[in-house]
Amino acid sequence: MIDGRALDSSLFNTRLISGLCDRRFGIGADGLIILEKSNTSDFIMHYFNSDGKEGSMCGNGGRCIAAFATDLGIIGKQAVFEGIDGMHEASILPGGEVRLKLADVSGIEKLEDGFLLDTGSPHFVRFVKELDHMDVEREGMRIRHEPRFGKGGVNVNFVEPGTSPGVIKVRTFERGVEGETWSCGTGVTAAAISSCFDSGDDNQSYQVHTRGGKLEVSFRILQEKKFTEIHLTGPASHVYDGTIDVAV
Repeated sequence: MIDGRALDSSLFNTRLISGLCDRRFGIGADGLIILEKSNTSDFIMHYFNSDGKEGSMCGNGGRCIAAFATDLGIIGKQAVFEGIDGMHEASILPGGEVRLKLADVSGIEKLEDGFLLDTGSPHFVRFVKELDHMDVEREGMRIRHEPRFGKGGVNVNFVEPGTSPGVIKVRTFERGVEGETWSCGTGVTAAAISSCFDSGDDNQSYQVHTRGGKLEVSFRILQEKKFTEIHLTGPASHVYDGTIDVAV
């Protein structure tokens, strides 16, 4: 997470970003986010995958940049910021959790082996059993590049329903990272909406368990296949501050 308000953003090319994200020779990250000034909102969020290429919307990244903006003194408890898919609202809740509003979702496609939808990023969702024992890296990589998902491919989510309604477990293979990430915000949102659509019930709030922790997804159903007031809520912890010398 970089405060780029006084930086030349053109310095952050693909080589530099992938180098910073490298877990052996750089800082190590699933992605890099640059906060920039905006004339129409509190700030702009630019998100890059660990391969150095600009990514689609990152839900957990959106929550984290809101917490970052609070630490920088840019915002108080509320924010409106610009992401690649449009404007987003964020709230800092008591206890430090961050609540992010995502774009409306419509046009969920039911496939023979799962669901396809866009929650700011394109996601394929498949319901499975014994999720803890799955080889997510192997199976996710296989699905991610299937021709049916087009040139850009897709993020792949494996979902196991919990023992009670409104509880699910999710593991995600993320494109751009090209591996399993321990928590994907737009992925768990896709998983929750797919769970609601698949079950046919009126449950509009889900607790989602990932390898990285627990998140909450809530939404309102306008009509079949259309969801609005989508919110992703969870913690955003400050780990460390640091500097790194880079060759430009």
